[in-house]
Amino acid sequence: MPRMQVPTGTQRRNQKNDEENESPDASPSKEFEGSNRKIGAELKITTNDEEFVNSTQVKEADEESKDESNSGLKEVLSSTEPSLDAKISQFSENGEIDTVYEDVMESTESERITEKVVEEKATASGYSGVEEDGTVIEQNEIHIIKDNKVQTIEKEEYKEATTISDSGRKATDKIDSGTKEMRTVKNNDEKRVERIKIINDISENHVPKPESMGEGLILLKEEKKDEDFSLKLKLKEDANMRKEVLARLAEENFRKGNKLFYYPDVVKPDQDIEVFLNRSFSTLKNEPDVLIMGAFNDWKWKSFTIKLSKSHLNGDWWSCHVHVPKEAYKMDFVFFNGQDVYENNENKDFCINVEGGMDVFDFENFLLEDKRREQKELARQKAEMERRQEEQRRIEAEKANQEADRVQAKEEVAKRRRMLEELVKKAKKSVDNVWYIEPREFKGEDEVKLYYNRISGPLAHAKDVWIHGGHNNWKDGLSIISKLIRSERKDGDWWFASVVVPDGALVLDWVFADGPPQQAIIYDNNHLQDFHAIVPKSIPTELYWVEEEQKIYRKLQVERRLREEAARAKAEKTARMKRETKERTLRTFLLSQKHIVYTDPLDVQAGKTVIVFYNPANTVLNGKPEIWLRCSFNRWTHRMGLLPPQKMLPAENGSHLKATVKVPLDAYMMDFVFSEKEDGGIFDNKNGMDYHVPVFGGVVKEPPMHIVHISVEMAPIAKVGGLGDVVTSLSRAVQDMNHHVDIILPKYDCLKLNNDIIHCHDWSSAPVAWLYKEHYRHYGLNKARVVFTIHNLEFGASLIGKAMQYSDKATTVSPTYSQEVSGNPVIASHLYKFHGILNGIDQDIWDPYNDKFIPLSYTSENVVEGKRAAKEALQQRLGLKKADLPLVGIITRLTHQKGIHLIKHSIWHTLERSGQVVLLGSAPDPRIQNDFVNLANQLHSSHNDRARLCLTYDEPLSHLIYAGADFILVPSIFEPCGLTQLIAMRYGSIAVVRKTGGLYDTVFDVDHDKERAQACGLEPNGFNFDGADAAGVDYALNRAITAWYEGREWFNSLCKRVMEQDWSWNRPALDYLELYRAARKC
Repeated sequence: MPRMQVPTGTQRRNQKNDEENESPDASPSKEFEGSNRKIGAELKITTNDEEFVNSTQVKEADEESKDESNSGLKEVLSSTEPSLDAKISQFSENGEIDTVYEDVMESTESERITEKVVEEKATASGYSGVEEDGTVIEQNEIHIIKDNKVQTIEKEEYKEATTISDSGRKATDKIDSGTKEMRTVKNNDEKRVERIKIINDISENHVPKPESMGEGLILLKEEKKDEDFSLKLKLKEDANMRKEVLARLAEENFRKGNKLFYYPDVVKPDQDIEVFLNRSFSTLKNEPDVLIMGAFNDWKWKSFTIKLSKSHLNGDWWSCHVHVPKEAYKMDFVFFNGQDVYENNENKDFCINVEGGMDVFDFENFLLEDKRREQKELARQKAEMERRQEEQRRIEAEKANQEADRVQAKEEVAKRRRMLEELVKKAKKSVDNVWYIEPREFKGEDEVKLYYNRISGPLAHAKDVWIHGGHNNWKDGLSIISKLIRSERKDGDWWFASVVVPDGALVLDWVFADGPPQQAIIYDNNHLQDFHAIVPKSIPTELYWVEEEQKIYRKLQVERRLREEAARAKAEKTARMKRETKERTLRTFLLSQKHIVYTDPLDVQAGKTVIVFYNPANTVLNGKPEIWLRCSFNRWTHRMGLLPPQKMLPAENGSHLKATVKVPLDAYMMDFVFSEKEDGGIFDNKNGMDYHVPVFGGVVKEPPMHIVHISVEMAPIAKVGGLGDVVTSLSRAVQDMNHHVDIILPKYDCLKLNNDIIHCHDWSSAPVAWLYKEHYRHYGLNKARVVFTIHNLEFGASLIGKAMQYSDKATTVSPTYSQEVSGNPVIASHLYKFHGILNGIDQDIWDPYNDKFIPLSYTSENVVEGKRAAKEALQQRLGLKKADLPLVGIITRLTHQKGIHLIKHSIWHTLERSGQVVLLGSAPDPRIQNDFVNLANQLHSSHNDRARLCLTYDEPLSHLIYAGADFILVPSIFEPCGLTQLIAMRYGSIAVVRKTGGLYDTVFDVDHDKERAQACGLEPNGFNFDGADAAGVDYALNRAITAWYEGREWFNSLCKRVMEQDWSWNRPALDYLELYRAARKC
């Protein structure tokens, strides 16, 4: 910004702005602004009384003309037309009023055209000239128009009469000179009316009457002279008055010691103004050069630097013209010598307020619109640059791939050539008493007869004989298939077949068999060497290998391009599905509190108007007579501050209230709370979290947070259970939302960093919470807030309790589990900061469309085919019967928490229902592990084709089970969240779960939970049960298996439905970000 060059002005700019905010009318330039306006007012009064005493040209004019001149003078003093002011000043100073007159004459071009038209019509009618008195001159005669009569005389007579009358006319003109100007003014209107009538008469009659034509030309010329004279006179008067005003302003400001004034005194947008500086009053008094450097609107808009010139005014006044843009509300400037000497109004800078244009907020919105256009253009340029870069990468990759294909083709040809050369050495033209070919000389595409003596080999007793052949060491596989017929030759058991020699064949390859391919049993393959015959007239060997290399190269290119196109299409589809899933999840997130608050439209757009709907019946404001909306933007940090409280009005739907809010262009988040009164009272602030709605399309993006996760596990490098998956996946999801994320494993050196959020996971990282608060804050690291997440309260309760005390916010991994543990002593006293947020799954790791461990990629669109292929592959891998049976999968750690007694019962019950069952998992307790080993032995003995227990860890097999199973059973006694049921639904498998913790929050029974699912924006998606006994699990498992047997079409639609639900980290990441922001307010 140009103002940065000012040595001291920048130090007090903020002070200046504060003063302006406290007093809107205040201005750093009062010393000259007030004086400027006062002089202007005085001059207007004075000049109204002077009545143009110096204008001798019109002192005999009537009172009407005098009033017009006085009005013109007033206009000069208050004029906002910069071009006129500039011209008057220039003409007055340089004595160029005649030039002004010439310019003005150009404005009467239309009248001259009218006159020309009349003359042309006269010429066309036979007239050769027209005099001012209406006399029309032809070639030999003169027509004098008088009293509507035409008198015709010869030219010579007319000249003589004219000479006699000239002397009398001169005397008359001299007598009438005193009154001519008065008559001209009084007769202007009458002549204008008469001229119009004459022109109308000419236009209507096409050929003008002589008297009309002559009188019309006279009136046109007289009016033109009158109007030109009046304008010329006005310009002279305006220029004189402007010089007088500037002289008075200069004298007045000089007496007061003001160093600055400007003209006109009221500055408006899109106008030229003249700024005057008295050099002798400034720090530049000894400088030969004076320049003005400035910008508009607090130095934010259109900077400029202009050199001043010495003015014509008395004293050391220097001036320049500055154009005020239409967007300006203030002009800020300083003066300097072009180097390092500045006049900056004692460090306050100079400023001139601009009236009648934008205000500050209008200008800010204008800048935002301009910024949005700039961002749009930058985005377009970036996209174009990325497209070009991608195209360049594609070209370079294509060149590299082509070179690789050529190398591979050469290598393949070399390999084939070596093998074929060895084969040629063994090839024959014929073998006595076994086979021969007629004719003996042949080439590619020739038809030949190949003879075979059946009794020479194992086909001696075969009913039929077939040839299975190819060429060039079976290069293209089977290309010759023909049944042989008996020959008439008597010296043996000869059979023959007519075959066409393949084009390009160097060697023929074949065997004989007792039937066609796929049906033959007995072969004669020359003792495993096959039969080989040389093609005598084959193409030159070198030419063949050159062509062969080209064929291989082209084939490799086609295959590669097909692979690339398939991979690209798959990647695009994956990205599209991710995007659509994220959009659906965001919509669900925005609607998740529709029973309390929502917006219309749901996706709030920057620069648009939005309606906020609120239902106080479900909040602390239930029953209040009034509800007030208190709103702002960008996490309450927006430049506009808190909007005025707005009383909400009843909405059409009855239970909700509504209010309308205009969203600014630089908003990225809409923030609001509700109160019972305009000035406060009871608030609904969502239990301290406030209500927030994201804004789309703004010119400002949310600043990223820096979040550090502290954990002893992180998949895949350090993983024991689900904690490692959660830490890695949550970090990726938050990072995808443009925040900075680090994961720290022991040792915990992250405390040396100044982060926004330190997120500790479970009892193993709990000490970090109090270590940070008690020790590291003494070293100035007090910015970060601590969030602590409980993944399982069964372990490390004492450490968890202390971490709860020191954390700013605390969570556990599902809402239901948070309620289940809320009575625990380590939790109960901290419920105000304790929240339940579901875990999610990594949709890149668990993705049936891109899973390399399953045989067929699938989405919800082809879920039936995909799961069928996976089931068949699973049955084959585990040695189960390949049958269309309901298959129950169990993937778990074998602990009492996981309900191992229910697992055992469910295995037997599934087998009783004629289903198949597959279990994958192991037990950390050796006794439980041995117990399941014995069960596996028993099942593999009694139900080997329908049961398989894999008591180990096998990641690839787990993917295949999720895809191949119809049901995934999770009968946990307690489950803080659970990932198994979420992964199952990702693969289109139906979850059968016990109602506890996160299982209850994610699996909605198809028979009993329709309303509960709808409240979460979902549809029912599985089967669940109460209790922890056999009856409970049988109730859910029986309904599931029966639905598979009796309603396959409905069951398949359920598989499709659960695949389309989003159980990734899209939604949990949004909840955690809200929690992080709430923690930062603590």
